Amino acid sequence: MTTNEPIRVTVLGLGAMGGALATALIDGGHRTTVWNRSPARAEPFAGRGAAVAATAAEAVRASPVVIACLLDHASVRDVLDPLAADLRGRILVNVTTTSPAQARELAAWGATVGVDCLDGGVLAVPGMIGRPGASVLYSGSAAAFQRCRPLLHRWGTSTYLGADPGLASLYDLALLAGMYTMFAGFLHGAAMVAPAGVTAGEFATRAAPWLAAMTDGLRHFADVVDGGDYAVAGQQSLEFSDLSALVDASAEQGLSTEVVDMVQRLIRRQIDGGHGGEGFARIIESIRTG
Repeated sequence: MTTNEPIRVTVLGLGAMGGALATALIDGGHRTTVWNRSPARAEPFAGRGAAVAATAAEAVRASPVVIACLLDHASVRDVLDPLAADLRGRILVNVTTTSPAQARELAAWGATVGVDCLDGGVLAVPGMIGRPGASVLYSGSAAAFQRCRPLLHRWGTSTYLGADPGLASLYDLALLAGMYTMFAGFLHGAAMVAPAGVTAGEFATRAAPWLAAMTDGLRHFADVVDGGDYAVAGQQSLEFSDLSALVDASAEQGLSTEVVDMVQRLIRRQIDGGHGGEGFARIIESIRTG
């Protein structure tokens, strides 16, 4: 492979994300072979110029680079384990959402059968693929990352994190933790104001700029955590951050308080430990100790 010619590539799995990845590769001029367990999902890609393989084995043999975008780790192993001989000498880029341990397991399996493995964490929804703002994190084989960069960049900004195959997955899931917690908080807020006749849409017009502005505080929290001094001046104390009023107001509205209870427990654990005068960032110690 060289950076001056299109790379032949196979995509296994044509769900919403796999389909978006395949489309970006086809549109980028790469000779693309596709396969999906349900053949009907693959048919539209023939009209876009892709070769549609009848079997996963045929798809793997068609290209030196194989992209796996399947349901989960078990699906990846179910599809790939019987194809070890066909995969030998090829590059496998797995962008299926898996745990760090599963990514390392796949890389170890790849090493035993002669497959160069690269794991990817996609920081985008399907509609963002190939557009500004899409990003994919990679870890594992540095050689595979360098050889595949021309096609990986078709999806979005590509960042290589290091040789540990599990690092991209770890980073991806850590970012999702922040995203899902934020979404849950927004939905809790929308439920709180709904009895007052406020629609979720109206609430969103106020919540979006507020939450965006609050992200400026992430760097401050990071500096405090990295510095290890939760008593540094300028922080909002844990005692001031107590969420009792928020929990009570939610209950008065007849709502589940599970979302805010979670944060309140993290706060109370540190207050009960004698750290109420220290900053909110200290709740990371509650998280670390489980």
